Amino acid sequence: MDIDKAVLITQERLAQEGQNMGDLLGFFRDRISPNLIGDLHWKRILKRAETLPIEMGALPFGFEIPLHEHLPVADFGVSLASGTRTATFYEELHRKNSADETTNAILNLFQQMESDKSRLRDIVGRKLMLEYDIDSNSDTTSGMPGMFLRPGERPIMGGGPQVEDVTAVMDALVSCVGWNQDAAEQKNVEHAYLAQPSHTRTDSFGIFPSRSRSIRLAVMGFNNTQELTAYLEKTGWPGQISAVESIVSRFQERADVVRSGVNIDVQNTGLGSSLGLTLIVKQRFTKDSRYWLDGQTDWEPFLRALSFENVVKPNKLKELAGWHSQPTVLFAKSGRFVLLQGIHHIKLVISDNQLRKVKAYLFLVLSGAITL
Repeated sequence: MDIDKAVLITQERLAQEGQNMGDLLGFFRDRISPNLIGDLHWKRILKRAETLPIEMGALPFGFEIPLHEHLPVADFGVSLASGTRTATFYEELHRKNSADETTNAILNLFQQMESDKSRLRDIVGRKLMLEYDIDSNSDTTSGMPGMFLRPGERPIMGGGPQVEDVTAVMDALVSCVGWNQDAAEQKNVEHAYLAQPSHTRTDSFGIFPSRSRSIRLAVMGFNNTQELTAYLEKTGWPGQISAVESIVSRFQERADVVRSGVNIDVQNTGLGSSLGLTLIVKQRFTKDSRYWLDGQTDWEPFLRALSFENVVKPNKLKELAGWHSQPTVLFAKSGRFVLLQGIHHIKLVISDNQLRKVKAYLFLVLSGAITL
C-alpha cells in the first residue's frame, strides 16, 4: 500500500480513538519509564499535547530526552503534513478566527507546499516537524515550537549544485514566521552548504522562533573524522577542532562508527559556538517505505560507549536499552494498530569545547494499515 494512503487510513481510525494527542499519549504512559519522564513533567507534556489533533499519531512523534540532566524531563515532538486531516485541523482554527502564531506559520508553509509547481514541495514533500519546549517550571503552552523541514523528496547533496534548493527551504522557514530576509544570514547558510563534501547531504533545516534567531542545519554523511573537521574549519566554526577530534576518537575506540553528522546554528554573524554531533554505527540513508521499521542504527554498542561518559546519567541510559522494540500489535476501539518505537538518533552537544549535553530522540508511530 502507498505510504501516503496508509497515513490517511491511520488518521481516519485515530479520529475514532480520541480528540487530541493528549488522549493518545495517555495510552502509552506505562511504556515510558518515570526515570525518563517524571509524573509532573508528563502532565505538562499532556497539557501541550491536548492542543494538538490526535491524527498526528499517524506520523512519527516522540520525545527529546536529556541524558545529562538529573531531572526526568523531556521536550515533545510531532509531525504533520499538508493535504491531511492534521492540516484540516489548523485550517479550521483559521476559519474560526482562533489561529495563533504557530497556526499561521504552519498554514503559511502548507500554502507554499500546495501552490502550483511548488519548488518547496519538490524538495521536502508535504511534511513538517514541530518540537515543543516543555518548561519544567511552568504549565504555559504559549511558546512557538521549533519548526523543521527535511529534504526527503529531492535530497540536497553537497558539492554546490543545489544552492537554489537551499535558499528555497531557508526562505520558506524564515517567511512563515514573519522574519525579515537577512542577506548576511543567507550568505552564511549558503557558505555552510558549499563547504559540504559532495557525498554528504543537508538532512534538515530548522528554526526556533521562541529563541534567538538562527538557522539550524543538520549535515549528515561524513565518512571519517578528517572530513568532519575539514568541514568545520571551512565553515569557520569558532570552537576548538581538537575537542571534536577527541570526542569522536573516544567513541570510535568503543564502537564501530561508520558515519557522522553535525548540527550547526547559522547566524548573520557566522556559526554559533555550540555543535551537535551525531555518530552512526550503521548507515541509515533510505527512502524505503519501511524506514521506521527496518532502518535502525545498531544502538547496543553506542549505548555501551555512552556509559563511559560522565555527563550521562546511568539510570536514564539503562532505560534506553529497552526502548527499541519489534513492531507491537495494539487493539483499540477501531480495531488493530501496529506500534513502532525506537531511537531516531542521539546527539552529543559540544559547548565550551567540552561534551556538555547528550540528548536522545525517541520516536513512536502508529499504523492502522500495516500487515505484518
